[in-house]
Amino acid sequence: MEELIISVSGLRGIVGRILDCTVAMKFATAFATKLEPGPVVVTRDGRTTGTMLANAICAALNGVGRNVLFGDVAATPTTGILVRQHGAAGGIQISASHNPPEYNGIKLFGSDGRVISASLGEVVKTAFFTNHIDWVEHFDVGQREDLRDTITNHLAKVLSTINVQAIRDREFKVLLNSNHGAGSVLAKALFDELNVTANLIGGTPDGLFENLPEPTEANLRDFAELAKCGDYHVAFAQDPDADRLAVIDERGRYVGEEMTLAIVLKHALERRRGPVVINCATSRMSMDIARSFQVDCHLSPVGEANVCDKMLEVDAVYGGEGNGGPIDPYVGYVRDSFVGIAQILDRMAATNKKISQLIEELPSYAIYKTTCEVPRERISEALDRIEQKFDDAVPSRMDGLRLDWEGHWVLIRASNTEPIVRIIAEANTRDQAEKLADEVQSVVLGLTCSRSHH
Repeated sequence: MEELIISVSGLRGIVGRILDCTVAMKFATAFATKLEPGPVVVTRDGRTTGTMLANAICAALNGVGRNVLFGDVAATPTTGILVRQHGAAGGIQISASHNPPEYNGIKLFGSDGRVISASLGEVVKTAFFTNHIDWVEHFDVGQREDLRDTITNHLAKVLSTINVQAIRDREFKVLLNSNHGAGSVLAKALFDELNVTANLIGGTPDGLFENLPEPTEANLRDFAELAKCGDYHVAFAQDPDADRLAVIDERGRYVGEEMTLAIVLKHALERRRGPVVINCATSRMSMDIARSFQVDCHLSPVGEANVCDKMLEVDAVYGGEGNGGPIDPYVGYVRDSFVGIAQILDRMAATNKKISQLIEELPSYAIYKTTCEVPRERISEALDRIEQKFDDAVPSRMDGLRLDWEGHWVLIRASNTEPIVRIIAEANTRDQAEKLADEVQSVVLGLTCSRSHH
């Protein structure tokens, strides 16, 4: 990837090739021009290049007159908590999330402690490409303060959502893979509070990943073997900035990220009723669970900021994305792996059931994902053709094209960075999901082939 990947909430890129200190300083100061007066929280996810970029960003923010509250290594959801706790004007998390080690990135937070909205993201993006940096004179230069305690407030908020004593009484044995990212910083304190005996893999946040950062089944095969052999009640795997969580059961079976949200959503709705929000690429498990509690399940476009916008709009009691990112507004409007860990343990304690039993109680569907090359100028026509072909479905153009039937759906979205469309299909079985995705793909390929013959 030879271009910066700029999303609604920040940017990512390969360090030294496209993302360097100059780019980081320019992006951070462009963001600062759009904030109200006040300090800016800066944190990083443990990647090896994080200190370098953090030093550059802190210096640049000081140089345009901003005070910086530096939290060093902290999880992305912790960053949101720190912004609110200190009344900061905004926050910057230095993280490339689940991308490979050569990447790093910058994620932006507003004063409300959540990832910035798409509209503000567009404003910052424009400023990044057009603004020059207005350095202040020596008497207006900001100061940097190193935060001594970054986790107490976040820990308290997570604990407030669970029955701590019930978990303590169970004396759970847990395996956690933080993969040398930021997750271990808060996880150690969380497990201590919950009387959990925890074996931490990759507990030093130095960015020296032992497996590829995205917590997928393929990347966690070795970790799943450890879980299988260790007599654990449950195993968890975080991505480097700890806003996503994958679950592995007591038998070493990978049950994935989609299940993370489903388990905790069911648990939450037994304690508080109200609307929930998921993105339009998330498994319908969550929709079925909401229906079973007779509450509304709203869909949003893909992206954490879009989910949170919708949650605020409908006053949702819970939300999240199927990539292992639960969002509990009692804690903060940020995807949070610690919410997932704590509330899964809470459910195991409350029901006295194994994690595998809790999984078996959930609705069961299969998701299949593929991609198809489409020139950008033909994507709109491709979506039109697909909608015409499947005229028995309920269509939505909220985010690309989603087609819904009773019991199955397919989503076709254009990539922001490549000339492709991503196709996600969900059905009762993998064969059905794959067949649906293949039928959609054939429409797209038929369109591009017919054009190439003219």
